[in-house]
Formats: sequence, C-alpha cells, structure tokens
Amino acid sequence: MRLRQKAAHVHKSIDHADLLAKPGHDIDLTRYDPAFTADFRDKHDAREKLEGDVKKLSALQDVFYADGGYALLIVFQGMDAAGKDGAIRHVMSAVSPQGIDVCPFKQPSSAELSHDYLWRCGKVLPERGRFAVFNRSYYEELTVVRVHRSLLVLERLPTQPSDRNVWKERYQDVNAFERHLIRNGTIVIKFFLHVSKEEQRKRLLERIDVPEKNWKISPADIHERTFWENYRRAYEQLLTHTSTEEAPWYVIPADHKWFTRAAVADVIVSRLKTLGAAYPVLSDDAAAKLATEGVRLAQESDLGSSPQPALAAAGTVAAHD
Repeated sequence: MRLRQKAAHVHKSIDHADLLAKPGHDIDLTRYDPAFTADFRDKHDAREKLEGDVKKLSALQDVFYADGGYALLIVFQGMDAAGKDGAIRHVMSAVSPQGIDVCPFKQPSSAELSHDYLWRCGKVLPERGRFAVFNRSYYEELTVVRVHRSLLVLERLPTQPSDRNVWKERYQDVNAFERHLIRNGTIVIKFFLHVSKEEQRKRLLERIDVPEKNWKISPADIHERTFWENYRRAYEQLLTHTSTEEAPWYVIPADHKWFTRAAVADVIVSRLKTLGAAYPVLSDDAAAKLATEGVRLAQESDLGSSPQPALAAAGTVAAHD
C-alpha cells in the first residue's frame, strides 16, 4: 500500500513504521512515496519539530560522549541531489564538532583500490563516545559498482566471480561487518534518501542555472540519470538484503528537504534515547576528594591576594638572602 498523508492533529509526529524497509521483505521503492510528509503541511509546519530534535540531539550527544559505552555510525545513501549534504548539515548543526566526524566517500583512490572494499570505511569508524556520519559508504559497492560492473576490474579481485554470486557474497559481507560492529558497541543507523526522478531533475537544473552551485555538478552527473532504473533496482536489492533487525534501513522521503531533515533527526533522537546512556557517577572516594578540592577552591581569595606556596617559598628565600 502506498503511503498516504495522515490527518493533521495537534501533536504531530513521524511514525517510523512508515519509513522502515522491513527486514526479511522484498522492497519495492514504488510503494514508498518520495513526497510523503506525514502530518506536516509545509516547512514552517515542520520547523518546530526539527529545531526541537536538533536541541535534543545536542544534549544526547553530550551524555553519549561522557558515557563512552557506545559508538554511533550513521550511513546516508541516495541518488545524486537527494539531499544528503543538507540533511547532515541541518541535523548535526548543534552537535559538538569534538564528538563527530563526517566522512564523504567519493571515487576510490588507487591506494584504496589496493585494499578490500570495506577497508577505507573501516579505518574511519567511530570510537566509543563519538558519532561518525558516512556520506555514501561501502554501499556504493552494491549500487555504483553493480550498475557499472566494469568497475570490478579495477578492484583486481583474485578471480572474477559470476554475476549471480558476487552481489550475494557482498550482501553477506556487509551484514556480517555490521553485525560485528553492533556486537562490539557501535550503533548503526542507515538512511536511504528517496528522491523522485522529476525532483532530481529540478535540483540538477538549479545547479546548472545558479552559478554559485555549478561546482556541485558535472556532465557525468547528468549522464548517470540514464541509468536511473538500474540504480533503482540496485537499491531495491540492497534494501531487501541488508535491512536487518539489528541495522534496518529507513527509506526517507526526499522530495521535500524540510521533511527529510525532520525525519532523519527524529529517527536518530529516538534511537539514542533507547540506549540509556548516562553521565558517569564518581565512586564515594573520588566524590569525597573532589568535594574537598571544591571547598578549598571556594575559599580562595581574589586572584593574587593569596600567594601560591611556591611563590611564598621563593619570597622567603629572597628575604634570607
């Protein structure tokens, strides 16, 4: 059944079931409406929701960093001009730069091609207490490389596997990789930004027509549109085989950027709330020592009125000279 707009109500929310690529089911992207906006009428209607979740995310990140029990990996995939950069910029706008790394993955270098395809992503995984956002990821191996199969030659695999097996093996690889991360404390949240072909056309035209946006587009981006259906099928297979109970995919409607951002923020905030992260609690001994130092600090006079022990000793030596 296609997603339909819900009746507006006072307390507007986003039902994640509407966005979920249900694990164990075949995914048909034609059943997900790229223009879906849940209960929200327009960007002004969704602004309060987004702003509230951005503030919540900032507070949750502070606790997440202090707790240090988990790492968070957020993966963004989608067609060109789906809004990945903007979603990351807006949703993470209040997050402390000290606790997050944003990693864009473009065409692999010769050094990266000399390693297995997971290597370049694996070396920038987040440590516990930190966020990492992958703008594209190892999933390019299941989309771009699948659409342009000749790219496999550049990876210099020991043997050239049959078309029937290579993708099945890579689905298994990715699922095992994410399962390993999750078992070792990394939370994995995956977003596919689902934009329509017509909306993509408008956004690409804007990049051509607006000089300040020319740098965002190349003739190759226009050429890739001719493979739209190939990419759609590749993404459907990817979502079908790699949306798992531990790390499900969220298919985020992307024709309205304001809703994309609100939905992404809502999912991340909701997931972090379930972790039960908390600020560390000092032991009784450590708390007592800290309290003693606090009393001493509170009793200090204005800066300079009470000389430090080392300076006082120096003064005594000078007097005896």
